[in-house]
Parts: sequence; C-alpha cells; structure tokens
Amino acid sequence: MSERLQILFMQTRLVRAASEEWHMTLSEVNELFEKYGIYRYISDCWGIFHVEGDMAVLYDIRNYLRSKEVAV
Repeated sequence: MSERLQILFMQTRLVRAASEEWHMTLSEVNELFEKYGIYRYISDCWGIFHVEGDMAVLYDIRNYLRSKEVAV
C-alpha cells in the first residue's frame, strides 16, 4: 500500500475517532479539520504518526487545536 493511501486511511480513521471522542458529527469534524489544516498536519507528521496509535495521534491533534484556542 502506498504511503499516500496509508495517510488517507489514517485521516479517515481519525475523523471517525474524533467524531466519537468529541461528540461531533462527521461533518462537523471534517469542517474543523479543513478549517485548521488538520488533514495537512496529519500528512506532514506522518513520519511519527504512523508508529503511534490512533488515540495518541488524536490526543496530539487535540493539543494542536487547543494551541489555536479551539475547544474540543
């Protein structure tokens, strides 16, 4: 499987995980990820994220968003 496809799968899993964890709809999470560049963030950090579990990555994303004063 190509790296790009692996990144896409991770992005998809994280949208679903964020939806469940943050009690938001998939559409709301998608809007949040697009607005704050989270899809790009996941892609840019792939080198470290691919060796961590999804929940660890989601925790990192939450901290990233909180640093931008987004409440999640």
